[in-house]
Amino acid sequence: MEQTRTLADDYSPLTLAFIGDGVYDLLVRDYLVRQANRPVGELNRRKVALVNCESQALFAKDLMPKLTEKEQSVYKRGRNAAPKCTPRHGTVADYHSATGLEALFGYLHINGEQARIRELFNEIITKQDCH
Repeated sequence: MEQTRTLADDYSPLTLAFIGDGVYDLLVRDYLVRQANRPVGELNRRKVALVNCESQALFAKDLMPKLTEKEQSVYKRGRNAAPKCTPRHGTVADYHSATGLEALFGYLHINGEQARIRELFNEIITKQDCH
């Protein structure tokens, strides 16, 4: 079944990841601030635990069964893109998976799918809170 093209389909996967990185980072910051009024250093430490390639790769793996066919396609386009930089922490595979997750969030954001972004982010946080 052919899917309708969207505005975000015209962007490269790395451009989607660029915007998705910001979307995901803001979601994490918002989540952490709403949990408790903590010192900024502690907030940043907790943020880094959720916004790094290793964590994002695990979250992407957990989300895969919940993604639509189109969302999986966007994730894979982002994962398979060839970023110019290499990870300082984590593996190249984790970095590519994280890029795929960020591309997915960017894709959804550009298409105005805020409810879906929130739904997927809630899946991530629920899984994270269980650990």
